[in-house]
Amino acid sequence: KLPATEHKGKRLPATAPRLHEHVARHTEIDFDTFLEALFDGDRAFVESHYKKGREVPTPLRFTELLRRFGLENEDLALEMTAEHMGMLRSGVEVLPHHGDVLDELGRDLRLGLCSNFSHTETALAVLDDAGLRERLHPEALIVSDTCGWRKPRVEIFEEVLGRLGVRADEALHVGDSLRADIGGAASLGLRNAWITRRIQDPDGALAEHEGPAPDHVIGDLSELPALCASLR
Repeated sequence: KLPATEHKGKRLPATAPRLHEHVARHTEIDFDTFLEALFDGDRAFVESHYKKGREVPTPLRFTELLRRFGLENEDLALEMTAEHMGMLRSGVEVLPHHGDVLDELGRDLRLGLCSNFSHTETALAVLDDAGLRERLHPEALIVSDTCGWRKPRVEIFEEVLGRLGVRADEALHVGDSLRADIGGAASLGLRNAWITRRIQDPDGALAEHEGPAPDHVIGDLSELPALCASLR
């Protein structure tokens, strides 16, 4: 639930103005030049990392951004990471029924996490804030920042399966991205469920999707216990 940020009619990442303030304290740079460097850096990472399925840790992203301004300042990159992630964490909305759903599932199933996120510490803190981390297998909380690979690469799914101690055909992967979650899981033979609670037009998204169709479609996490019971 981050506030919308615009500049010259264009929507920006909500954290951009605050990040610029950090950099501007160390070198004279206007906001437009900062944005140009930020977006150029992100485009470079598309070629060097994202297209290969590699994650870009947030400290690395900001370290490379600072180098574009001639700044070699690890402490500043970490300061910017803390600012950026702090704002993201503050914008998380916790749905109160999720804890009960995981409690019900956890009576019979091992539960893990397979997440594309560029800062593991923040991802785990969000789970702690929501009271969900204690309901998941402590060794099977796999974040792409630590793993190095992003969904849909099979390596991150294999890491979770290994930590849970199950085969692909013994697991169900649940996610909201047709490409990353459904396509990635299907490539490994993982049964999957597409959750559409935050998808504005599920039918349209499916029509445009060129990968495998989801095995199951649910509107909310609360539908999972019944789905899992039917699969058993």
